[in-house]
Amino acid sequence: QVQLVESGGGLVQAGGSLRLSCVASGSIFSLNTMAWYRQAPGKQREFVAGITRDGSEAMEDSMKGRFTIARDNFVNTVYLQMNSLKPEDTAVYYCNGGTTRAPRVLGAYWGQGTQVTVSS
Repeated sequence: QVQLVESGGGLVQAGGSLRLSCVASGSIFSLNTMAWYRQAPGKQREFVAGITRDGSEAMEDSMKGRFTIARDNFVNTVYLQMNSLKPEDTAVYYCNGGTTRAPRVLGAYWGQGTQVTVSS
């Protein structure tokens, strides 16, 4: 069993910043990839960023330069630093993890999600 718990969401004005965290617990030794997805109201889930245990990263092109993903293997946590936030970034952000070998490949485990709301 693997459990993923997100935190750090909230309400922020456009141009502001938020830092999301996802902490993994349970049978975590095979969690090679940890990633972030988001889903806005009325839209499909989309990939945001992912990172493997050895540091290989993937980032959606539209978010490069504003978002940064980082991972601390010692504390089994992945972070998403979001800067220059825009109203269109408003979504529920989900942590995803699994045994996948590439940072953009969907893993089997999901967190409960954390709401990010960006006001204009």
